Amino acid sequence: MSASSFRDCEAWRAEGLPLSTSSNEACKLYDAVLTQYVKWQNDETVGGFDGSMSALRAADPNFVMGHVISTGLELAATGTSLRLNKSLADNVKRTLELANSQDISPRERLHVKAMELFSVGDFPKASNVWEDILVEHPTDMLALKFAHDAYFYCGAQNQLRDSVARVLPYWKPQMPLFGYLKGMYSFGLLETRFYDQAEKVAMEGLALNPEDAWSVHSVAHVYEMRAEVDKGLKFMESRENDWKVSDILASHNYWHWALYFVEKRQYEAALEIFDSQIFRRCKATGSMLDVVDATSLLYRLEMEGVCVKDRWRELLQVTKPHTDDHVTLFNDVHFLMASLGAKESATSQRLLEGLQELVKAPGENYQHKLGGTLGVPMCQAMIEYDQGNYNRAVELLYPLRYDIVKMGGSDAQRDIFNQLLIHAAMKSEDKHHQKLGRCLLVERDAVRPGSPMTNRLMQKALALH
Repeated sequence: MSASSFRDCEAWRAEGLPLSTSSNEACKLYDAVLTQYVKWQNDETVGGFDGSMSALRAADPNFVMGHVISTGLELAATGTSLRLNKSLADNVKRTLELANSQDISPRERLHVKAMELFSVGDFPKASNVWEDILVEHPTDMLALKFAHDAYFYCGAQNQLRDSVARVLPYWKPQMPLFGYLKGMYSFGLLETRFYDQAEKVAMEGLALNPEDAWSVHSVAHVYEMRAEVDKGLKFMESRENDWKVSDILASHNYWHWALYFVEKRQYEAALEIFDSQIFRRCKATGSMLDVVDATSLLYRLEMEGVCVKDRWRELLQVTKPHTDDHVTLFNDVHFLMASLGAKESATSQRLLEGLQELVKAPGENYQHKLGGTLGVPMCQAMIEYDQGNYNRAVELLYPLRYDIVKMGGSDAQRDIFNQLLIHAAMKSEDKHHQKLGRCLLVERDAVRPGSPMTNRLMQKALALH
């Protein structure tokens, strides 16, 4: 294993980010894990994420920041619940014990505190702690990336943008990972509707690192939100060889590519991407991002009238083991799509009832607190829609439409719920709901003019008497 190009103890000290370990190997491996996290890719020269994390723990078993990054990444992946996963709970406990028994820097102590808050689901407070670190240490990439993820899970769009904007002037082009800030900043800009600026900044990122999959992802979003479908297709295809090396994000970028095909009504092309890329990767990794993409794409295709039922059954094998996790509401509603699609009503019911229970539990879990006002009615609306009770689905969904952002994800990902409400309104027998459906389509057209999907739906809506 070669970690030679990564930063040792002295290099971290020189950057004003000293690490409390005397092991150069541990410092380099910490950098290797951080670099893979920022680039969204397993680097086989250091054994990928798993190899470099176990080597990191072996190089210095008591290195607090080594535990913070490896346990923090497992938590940030949202693929397992602290309530149900003893080994993850033990890792959190071990990190706290190590931090309490050592003389570590105030910055490292804050990192431990943020990880602890995140582990109990208090994403907003954890983000505040990461921001405290960044005030004193604006070049601490781990604090910046963890905060970026937490904001994403809370749908905190302004914070996604401003968190990066605040630190940008302190970074110099020669610093490791500098170019990757562009993609992060671009994503915050696009989620706050600064599309032109978002595209410009992402392109600057790609000029520095052509394989920067997060910058590619940001541009894909811009074309999606502007309904520039052909431009998006051309862009994804022309850069595919660069961005697909980022194996952690590749499936998600393929998902964006497939969305353009759904817009254009090229359902076979979308399904081809689903089969050859998205589901294949989802099955292999079980990663939550891949699972969410797979369920979301099938659900959209089904709303468009495409028959995907066999695929639902296969996908349910991946989502079903997560029915009791309830780490994020965003994950929950996507698991529900799979159980509804596969007609597994017992699993759907269990997911809803589990969420209803957790909502009553005391504690600081941000997602569970939101569950009662947002998560439970969202799940109920999806179940009603599935059962053909379109009036009821509209009644449940319509009051939530401006709160759905708090569930996390991106505008493009959450658009599935706008589509669901429009479809429910158009299918409802209630004349008022049908008019509402038309109003929502007019509104949609104002936000992303020229969308082929909006035009299709509007023609359908106008045909309703």
